[in-house]
Amino acid sequence: MKVLYTNFHGRNGGGHVTYIVNLLLGLSGQHQLTVATPASSRLYRHASAIAGVQLVDMSYTTRPSSWLGPRAQLKALIERERFDVIHVNGSADHKQVMLAVLGMRLRPRIVFTKHNDHALKSAGHWLRARFATDCVIAVSDYIKGLVLDSPYKRCDVRTIRHGLDTDFFSPVSAQEKQALRSAQLGPDVQDKLVLVSTGGTDYEKGWLDLVAGVAQLPEGLRERFHIVVAGDHPGPEKLARVQALGMTQQVSYPGLIDDVRAVLAAGDIGFVLSYQEALSFACRELMALGLPVLVTRVGGLPENLIENESGWIVPPQSPAQIALILTTILEQPSVLGQMGQHARQHAVTHFQLADFVQLTLKAYRAEAGGHV
Repeated sequence: MKVLYTNFHGRNGGGHVTYIVNLLLGLSGQHQLTVATPASSRLYRHASAIAGVQLVDMSYTTRPSSWLGPRAQLKALIERERFDVIHVNGSADHKQVMLAVLGMRLRPRIVFTKHNDHALKSAGHWLRARFATDCVIAVSDYIKGLVLDSPYKRCDVRTIRHGLDTDFFSPVSAQEKQALRSAQLGPDVQDKLVLVSTGGTDYEKGWLDLVAGVAQLPEGLRERFHIVVAGDHPGPEKLARVQALGMTQQVSYPGLIDDVRAVLAAGDIGFVLSYQEALSFACRELMALGLPVLVTRVGGLPENLIENESGWIVPPQSPAQIALILTTILEQPSVLGQMGQHARQHAVTHFQLADFVQLTLKAYRAEAGGHV
């Protein structure tokens, strides 16, 4: 099968990149795969390390004055390679694919993954649903509900949740955890409970609510915790908020990291406290590493875990609720090991990369008529 993956992100790309890279790893060697994405992107860099994957430097933009050049380049690529499936991953690349295939007598089948919970009711979505979408992959049942209440309901709509390599993301020993913690955070953090996330430092990721929740604890309890937030380094305004809460010395920012395992494995508790979330790769990575997770009851996040067995669920923007859970953990620290084991087992059972890849391939084959 010949598959073209498109992605518009010119830099990091977050979960979109992880999603596509996992599919490339699972399908390379058996299928002809091409990635069209900006050469400046993290996806371009990661895909270039996968044997057999063809790379095309492609820009995507919503500016009408810029459509002609990139659209012509994309159209020529599609006509030359005669792909069976084009897998689009965002509005900008989806729009450009639609423009590129207009007028083609036999166009490739187009699969669209809905990665976020943004609205789908615009005229642009109606046009793409009508003329340039055959199948929609929703990354959670929550997202599937949004798709079915949109113009895309005419398409083949499937829930296929993210998968990951649970051997690659696997728990470390207590000794390894202490060594990682000492190397990254120093000796003063050894006896603290470390809360960790790679969800990023945007306001809507809710990490400042965790900082505020810890700050609400009595002084003797507050000092028992340390927070690690990986992602773009927070700007002065966010750092000022941390400082105002008296938490500057209790929060670390390791930055953007390609291999997040060492950072996550140094933690005791994972957190993804977003205000909106389709599913969350970060949550699944934490659970696969054997960390119980603290998440918000938004979007598809609760679909990742069993509440009070492999993690805790709180309302968004609820520092007081977070503080209450952290107090309970301090009162019953043995619960962390038990919940971590449940999180790991849940990940092994439900988050397998092979299942994710095979379900996606099944969708491709259904669209391509099952003959490839």
